[in-house]
Parts: sequence; structure tokens; C-alpha cells
Amino acid sequence: MAKILVIDDEAAILNLMAKSCRQQGHDVTAVQTGKDGLQALDATHPDLMIVDLLIGDMNGLDIIRHCSENYPDIQVIMVTGNGSVETAVQAMRLGAFDYLTKPFELADLQRTVELALQQKGKPKPSETDGFETASIMVSSGNLIGESPKLTEITKIINKIADNDSPILLEGEFGSGKQMVARTIHNAGSRSDSPFKVLQCSALPEDLLENELFGSPTSRGETIFSRAAGGTVLLEEIHVLPVRLQSKLDTYLEEINTRRMMNDLPRHMDVRFIASSAKPLNEGVEKGSFREDLYYRISVIPIEVPPLRSRPEDISLLAKHFLKQYADRTGSEILEIDKYAKRLLEGYSWPGNVGELQNAIERACAFAEEGRIRPVDLPPKVTQKVEITDEDEKTTHHLPIGTALSDYIRKQEKLFIRETLKYNGGSREKTASMLGVSIATLYRKMGLKLEKDKMLQS
Repeated sequence: MAKILVIDDEAAILNLMAKSCRQQGHDVTAVQTGKDGLQALDATHPDLMIVDLLIGDMNGLDIIRHCSENYPDIQVIMVTGNGSVETAVQAMRLGAFDYLTKPFELADLQRTVELALQQKGKPKPSETDGFETASIMVSSGNLIGESPKLTEITKIINKIADNDSPILLEGEFGSGKQMVARTIHNAGSRSDSPFKVLQCSALPEDLLENELFGSPTSRGETIFSRAAGGTVLLEEIHVLPVRLQSKLDTYLEEINTRRMMNDLPRHMDVRFIASSAKPLNEGVEKGSFREDLYYRISVIPIEVPPLRSRPEDISLLAKHFLKQYADRTGSEILEIDKYAKRLLEGYSWPGNVGELQNAIERACAFAEEGRIRPVDLPPKVTQKVEITDEDEKTTHHLPIGTALSDYIRKQEKLFIRETLKYNGGSREKTASMLGVSIATLYRKMGLKLEKDKMLQS
């Protein structure tokens, strides 16, 4: 349960938002004036504040500014009735987590509230300047892990540290793409200059356009000008509208041309990095992503692996998050017992690094006697699905969250064995019945096929 402060001068809207938050199980304080809102803010120190832009006696932006300056750990959601792009930008830069435009669905409010509370204690948009909501591996800008895949990425970073060619980071949500970008920035000569993040999926098209290319009221200020001399990371570029893809391609081409001519103005002197949770080449094939822009931003491509493909890094990351939690709360660093460690390393982490971080924070809240045990971990990490293999008289335990492909492989093996049994052990008949080649049958069974049999198939 979280403490939430709601400020809105419209009684009906105020009561509706308060009721919605209470239905989520939260402790809600609701007030109708800015003056009462500031008093409640100072008195209750809520986890989250929802504030209307126009309250009658005060501008909501002034309340957000007061909250950001005095209580930076409080999450803020702004509610506006006019949908002003400039106002939304201003609120986000002051530290607001998100904004909602009236009229809005209660489901949208509840979803935004939960997202905001999940991000409490993590870097705010004003700190990344990009409305970033994804989890970060480590704020210092160093990658954590010793797996071969992460070691290879580190080698690439060392080679390109001072190369200004565009970089494309591809990988699943939460895999740590932003942290790779931060490490690239910190490794080179631009490390003392700004690192700015803009998340394409977090903003409507008109607001996104203003952030990238400016507007009449922005006086030419864009994310590129704010990152002058440093690095711009454009996250989830796969959702960038096609119209803006064309403008971005033209802008990046101008940067490249003027850089080669030694005529690059300060506001365009940036290293450009893009990230995508979906393969952009597939977007090119489907026509949803411009081919010219794809080749322009992928001069240096880096694939960021999901956490399940580097299990040797899980314990190191868990220890890091334990230290982060201890530093933030002023408590002792907890230990993880061997049984809990096995569960952490055996889980597939579909939410990647962000899910692991949340699991560790939850475990810290429930742990007793300085040690994290299996009972302290989220149920989905400890619960398993049983698949019984009658032929081998064994039971396979797959953690909840296991990739569907892993489950299917287990089932395939069981079905192949039953079909083999039906055919008296004949692999040729079994392959024919299943409609696959002998080579495919052997591969699915995990067996090696002799060269002559492979040629026959």
C-alpha cells in the first residue's frame, strides 16, 4: 500500500481519482486547492502525488516544482485538461513521471499509478532528460557481469569509445541497452559532457517531434542542443513514426556531412545512439521502418543479450542490487542463501535485468535475520510446472516464466519417445509418422546422426 496525494479543484474528478486509487489498495489524501495541497505534501510526504495543471488558486507546475525541489523521491503524475504539448514538456522536465489528458479512462490512471510506484527510487526523467522508465543495471556507468557475451560487448566498447559513428543497440526490454549506452558514453572523451535519453514510446508524436527538432515556442532547444558535446540515446526507435523517421534521417545526414567538412555547430556536436527492443531489419521488411534510416543508424550494431542467456551474471547483478538497496536504506547488505541462489539462477527472467532488480528489492523487504531465503522471493521465481517423463520415470520442473520454446522442446521429446515406443523403436517409421526427416528427429532427440544416415535423409 502506498500513500497518494490527489490535488484537483473539480470535486467530481477529485473524488473519482481518489476512489480509483483506493480501489487499488492505496491510502489516499484528496484536496481541492493548491494551498491545501502544499500543506498535505509537507505533512504526509506521500509516495505519489497526482496534481491538476489548473487548480484555481495555483498553477500545478508550481506545486510540481516545489515537490521536485524539496521531495525528489516523490513520484508525480500531472493531469491536464488542455493537452498542451509545451506544458507536458515542462512538467516532465520538472520531474513528473507522466501526464494524463482529460478525459481519461480510469484504467489508464490505475496503470500509470502502478508504473509510477514501481519506478519510485529509480532515476527520474529529469535526471535522464528522456522520460526513461526502463530499469538501469548500475548508475555509475559500468557493466556488471563476467559472461562471454558481456565480455565481448566490453571489448567492442573499448574499441569504439571515441568513434562518433552512429550506434544501434538491439535487445529485449530490460536487457540493459541504456546501460550499454551509458558505458559507451563514459568510456570516451565525451564523458564529461551531457548524456541525454529520449524514449520514443513514452511520448505522443507532436511532443516527440518538438523534443527532436524543436518548435516555435522552444526557441530552438532540442534534446540534441541539450546534449551538445555529449551523447543522445534515442530509445525504442522502432516505434518512431515514419514521418519523423524521414526528418531524423535528414538531420543525421546533415550532422555527418558538416562533421566531415569541419563545420559542425556546437548544438549538433553529439554522438548518436539508438536502441530497439525489436529487430529493425524486420521493420524494414514490413515497411514500418525506413531502410535509409536503418543503415544510417546501424553503422556499429551491438546485440545486448537477454539475462537468461548469461546466467553466470545473475549472482553478480543480485549482489549489486543488494548493495544498492543497503546504501539507499542505510541497512546492512543481506546475503542470499544457496537455495534462493539456485532459484534465481534457474529462473528465465522474461523481464530481464529490471525484473531481477525488482525481485531483489522485494526479497530485501521480506528477509529476516540478514538472509534472503526462497520464501522471500516472488512466487513466480519459486513456483514451477511439473512435466512427468514416464519413460525415464523422472519429473522435469520448469520455473513459471520459462520461455515457451523451452517448454515445447520438453514436450516434443516426450512425444517422440512415445511414438518410438509405438513403432517398436524404429526411428525411420517414427520420422515418417511425425512428418520430419531422420536428421530432424535425431536433432530433437539430442542425438548425433552418422554421416551416411544424414546423407540418406
